[in-house]
Amino acid sequence: MSGYLGSYATLGLLLGASVLFFVVAFSANRVLRPARPADPAGKRASYECGLDPVGGDWAQMQIRYYVYAYLYVLFAVEAVFLFPWAVVFDRPGFGLLTVAEMGIFVAVLALGILYAWRKNILRWT
Repeated sequence: MSGYLGSYATLGLLLGASVLFFVVAFSANRVLRPARPADPAGKRASYECGLDPVGGDWAQMQIRYYVYAYLYVLFAVEAVFLFPWAVVFDRPGFGLLTVAEMGIFVAVLALGILYAWRKNILRWT
């Protein structure tokens, strides 16, 4: 298909095929599913490691889990920045400037980990 309307015709065919696939998939689901699904006792009860659930459904989370997650994301981002830096560092003309930029970046992260260590945030209690 070429011409001005050719791309629109291709788009229309793809949209029609996707709608047809959607209708066929949901129709097959309706035809193939059981008419009366089994509903044994306790099927809709929450499952908790094989034990009966005890207590309410609200539990307080401690802030240290979020701190650990934040620190993990922080150092994962550092690792993401270190790999391209190692590739660029080898190229001519990027030597001293690249080392200085990465040194500042690692120094800021080191200050953050030093602060967390001094405040005993990293100690699991």
